[in-house]
Amino acid sequence: MTAIDRERSTARIAGDLETLSGPGYTLTHEAIRRYAYTPPYRRTLDYFTRELEALGFTVTEDPVGTLVARNRPPGEPVFGVGSHCDSNRNGGRYDGTMGVVTALEVCRLNEEHGLGLPLQLISFLEEEGSGFGQMLLGSRIMLQRVTEEDLRERFRALDDGRSFWEHAEEAGYEPARWRESSRVLDDLTGWIEMHIEQARVLQDTGNRIGLVHAIAGYVHADVHVEGRGDHAGATPMDLRLDPTTVLAETVLELERLAVAAGRGTVGTVGEIEVDPGLINAIASRVRFSLDIRGPEDDAYRGVATAIGSFAQEAARRRGMEARVTERQTLPATPLDTRIVGALEEAARATGEPFMRMHSGAAHDTMCVAERVPSAMVFVPCKDGISHHPAEEARPADAALAAGIILDAIAALS
Repeated sequence: MTAIDRERSTARIAGDLETLSGPGYTLTHEAIRRYAYTPPYRRTLDYFTRELEALGFTVTEDPVGTLVARNRPPGEPVFGVGSHCDSNRNGGRYDGTMGVVTALEVCRLNEEHGLGLPLQLISFLEEEGSGFGQMLLGSRIMLQRVTEEDLRERFRALDDGRSFWEHAEEAGYEPARWRESSRVLDDLTGWIEMHIEQARVLQDTGNRIGLVHAIAGYVHADVHVEGRGDHAGATPMDLRLDPTTVLAETVLELERLAVAAGRGTVGTVGEIEVDPGLINAIASRVRFSLDIRGPEDDAYRGVATAIGSFAQEAARRRGMEARVTERQTLPATPLDTRIVGALEEAARATGEPFMRMHSGAAHDTMCVAERVPSAMVFVPCKDGISHHPAEEARPADAALAAGIILDAIAALS
């Protein structure tokens, strides 16, 4: 176990985070708003570039803007660490950014203690999708999970409607070379991403560290129910075709099905659109979303199939019609048992409380794990709040995570 001065690490991490949440690094003082190709995002990449070059790292960016820094020449094997430094559109200072800052601290500790570990830090472009409405965009590009048509035409900026391609070129990148992004992962022997938990499991169980053994897959879908719009006062209850009744039944059934499925399965109705949305009118139609997730594919996919059938039957029973359309689905991602095991040994050596767990949120590691043995480390965030300015996590926990990651990489090397 490396004899790390955690207080010094904590101070450095806190200083990085304080700087990166200050003027110039966000579009507004009300929240952290930092998206691809904006001036605050550019300044953030420049900050990491300066800090890493001071450690002797060579810093480059892939053809679309994912930052890559390494302390070995191209072609030599390296171990990857990092996360993302873009934010949610109403974000806090810790989501993603704390992961890159912690990876930077791992690089600092490696130099400070003369360990000589071969490292590559990556800060992925557009994990949150705040710029172009596409989650995990930088890592999906790297894994070739997009098409050129997506980048040229389909993926458009939420703020001005222009294409990803146009924005990337305007920012000085070469999206025509986007397929070369895949080379970033060529030399990696492993990958560890640190992230705030974005839930309250660690807090409520009294653990400072979570070792992630799997990332939940998900099904995103929409249910459209066609009813009949009528007057809210003049139409008797037994003569109504009210689609909100199907919504109500389906929400409760989704809760029942997810609880019954267990194994980490969760289900959420997060979007509801009612037409015409007037207090004195029975709705003519409703649309509501389904977000169903879990670390075991058969469990959450079973819930997704069952709830779709339930909504259609509930509508038919009431004389209406329901249509279910799938938006996107992604399988669960099991993480590498060897790396998780090395992290567990390193965590146990600290004497601090930790636990194994799965991630309910999506992360770039889901893409990286397709090609590189991967794992994640979580630290608590206060009351589970994330994607909000009130988000809060402790630099001391990140310092603990940095030491654990460093020792795990040393053991694996």
